[in-house]
Amino acid sequence: MTSSRADTSRRAAQGHGKPQHQRADAQRNRAKILAATPVALHRNPDASVAEIAAEAGIGRMTLYGHFKTRKELVEAALVDSLERGEEVLREVPLDGDLSEAFSRLVASSWALLSQARALLLAAQKELPVARIRELHKASEARMRSLIEQGRSEHVFRTDLPVSWLLTVTHATMNAAAEEITAGRLATEDAASYIDAILRPALARAAQS
Repeated sequence: MTSSRADTSRRAAQGHGKPQHQRADAQRNRAKILAATPVALHRNPDASVAEIAAEAGIGRMTLYGHFKTRKELVEAALVDSLERGEEVLREVPLDGDLSEAFSRLVASSWALLSQARALLLAAQKELPVARIRELHKASEARMRSLIEQGRSEHVFRTDLPVSWLLTVTHATMNAAAEEITAGRLATEDAASYIDAILRPALARAAQS
């Protein structure tokens, strides 16, 4: 009787641990997929689900167990990339000279954009523009807040709306990415070129 109860307890314990082990495996696979997606898209912007699964080192059906469509996968990978990017941007010091703070924030934002460019291009093909803008709200809010502070402290120009200054900032970084893709701009020069355009573009005009 005692042996029977022990066997039952052991089987119950094993059964209880199995779902937990499966969840851990599933989480690891999901992390592999999300990490592999931008890599596969960088190599081939039209990478299929099968190619992304191969990059992750898992089977195609395993990937479909996590993401039912390529669109769903691309959106999840973009969300993951933006969340990781937010961790980086939160560490950018924004105190002191506001022009220097703006340059630091732009440099960090550019580095993240450069890394995730292929993923963003894939997202632009798969997702509505409104959804992409929604996903970028946190990073845009940080930039907006810094520009508004600079305007209130008479460091940045006030003759143009903040929304336009943000548009110019994003457009300049995207243009740099496109120039790199076209082979007309060296990757190592991009950050300094972007800064050379944006700092004077936002600077408050000197009083005569």
